[in-house]
Amino acid sequence: MAPSELAAVSFEKPLPGFIPGDLAWHLGMILRGHQTLFAEAVAEMPCSVRGYQMLSTVVHHDPANQQALGAHLGIDRTVLTYLLDDLVTAGLVERIPAPTDRRARKIVATAQGLEVLKKMEARVAAAEQTLLTGLDARESAQLAGLISKLSMAVHGAQPGANPCEAMDHLG
Repeated sequence: MAPSELAAVSFEKPLPGFIPGDLAWHLGMILRGHQTLFAEAVAEMPCSVRGYQMLSTVVHHDPANQQALGAHLGIDRTVLTYLLDDLVTAGLVERIPAPTDRRARKIVATAQGLEVLKKMEARVAAAEQTLLTGLDARESAQLAGLISKLSMAVHGAQPGANPCEAMDHLG
C-alpha cells in the first residue's frame, strides 16, 4: 500500500502475536532465507535466479511476446535483451516471430530448456522444503495458501508493483 493508503488504515490493536513492525522483520528473514536457498538451487542456471524465472515464465505462463515477458517479470527491456541473449546462447530458449505480430518476438523454450527447467524445479522445490522444515505438511499448505492470497491482494492494490525492486531494497 502507498503511505497515503496506510494512513487511512487504522488498527485498533496490533496484529495478534506481533509487536508493530515485527511482521516486516519476519517477512524479511523468510525472504533472505528463501533468496539464499533459491540462488544456491539455480546457481548453474545462466543468469541465476532471473534466468530461472524467465525460463519458468516462458514455460508456465506463455507470454505473447518478449515485451509481455519483461512486463510480467518487471525487467526493463534493455536488461531483458541481455538476459535473453544468455539464455539463447545456452540453448534454453529461442526467439521466434510472434504469431500476432511478426515484428515482435515470442520467446519459447527449447527441448534442452524444458529439460533444464525440470531439473531446476526439482532443486527449487527441495530448497523450498528446506526453508519450510519447521512446519508440518498442513502448516506448509496453509502458509502457501495464505501467502498466495495476500500477495494477490497486494498485487491487486498495486498492479504495477515490481517484486524484484522490493527485494533490492532489503539491506
